Amino acid sequence: MEVLVQPATTEEVKPPVTSVGVIGWIRANLFNSPLNSIITLLVLFCLYLVVPPFIKWAFVDCLWSSTGQECKATDGACWSVVTKNLRFMLFGFYPWDQQWRPVVSIGILIGLFYYTRDRRHWKKRLGYIWVAGIVIMGVLMHGGILGLPEVETTQWSGICLTLLLSLFGLTAAYPLGVILALGRRSRMPAIKSLSVVYIELIRGVPLISMLFMSSVMFPLFLPEGVTVDKILRAQVAIIMFTAAYIAEVVRGGLQGITRGQYEAAESLGLDYYLTMRLIILPQALKIVIPPSVGILISAFKDTSLVVIIGLFDLMKTTQVTLANPEWMGFSTEAFLFIAILYFMGCFSMTNFSRDLERQLGT
Repeated sequence: MEVLVQPATTEEVKPPVTSVGVIGWIRANLFNSPLNSIITLLVLFCLYLVVPPFIKWAFVDCLWSSTGQECKATDGACWSVVTKNLRFMLFGFYPWDQQWRPVVSIGILIGLFYYTRDRRHWKKRLGYIWVAGIVIMGVLMHGGILGLPEVETTQWSGICLTLLLSLFGLTAAYPLGVILALGRRSRMPAIKSLSVVYIELIRGVPLISMLFMSSVMFPLFLPEGVTVDKILRAQVAIIMFTAAYIAEVVRGGLQGITRGQYEAAESLGLDYYLTMRLIILPQALKIVIPPSVGILISAFKDTSLVVIIGLFDLMKTTQVTLANPEWMGFSTEAFLFIAILYFMGCFSMTNFSRDLERQLGT
């Protein structure tokens, strides 16, 4: 008779508590050596000296809805400079009773970006949706039809002007940069020379000087009585400047494509246009996603330089607010608010690029 013997069960041995979870991560990353332990303790001490006073200033002793005189009597932050002047800081001189129009336009823009984030929507229909959205935003902002009062571009200010310069500047600069990169690698001497001169000339000049030239010098070359909108001139300067930097990044991606890809395209009988559109550029642009997004983020922040030529973007409307004697001395709170808005825009672009890299498998 066969007897079945139950095998002895061994007790499951768990890893030490100090090696897993939060404690394990802290031990492995912050206290894994004497030097790292000392640096961690010093950082914690500095945070102890900075964070509690900042929280007390920003959230405990602060004022959110008060006058400037009341703010001057407190030791905390005066967020009233933001809450009391929020509409002017965001929309500037846009007519007070029509400010719902830029709000709706910004909502449409955010919705378009959110819809575009999903690569499953990257079809021909997406282009039509963007064109329709831009047309609707233009109608809302300018008016003059459908019973909307007309608002001149000179009254477009605040965050509306910042987003306008950023959106159209980045959208137009990227394809122009790709064309310049292809031109610099062209075998045609004239096209290559023109591309090289443009790229090196623009990259050797600061954006501020280009903005000054567009604002001060360019009108001198126009016939008498002919004027070009100041916002359009600044927009062209930003596009030209950003495109030169994008061109060099894309050129680096093109150089990273092996000769075998070109030979494979030639063996299939593809011409130059199809080779670039179907084989070379999809690979090259995927390689240069990180540096391209870095340049676009820099361009987004550089739009604040238009304050120098007198355009009332988000930075300028904030400065005008702080010029009011009632709110003088509260620039820290106002610029912190502006910094948060810029951070949200840059962080969104960074997140999108990371998602795009992950989806493309780079």
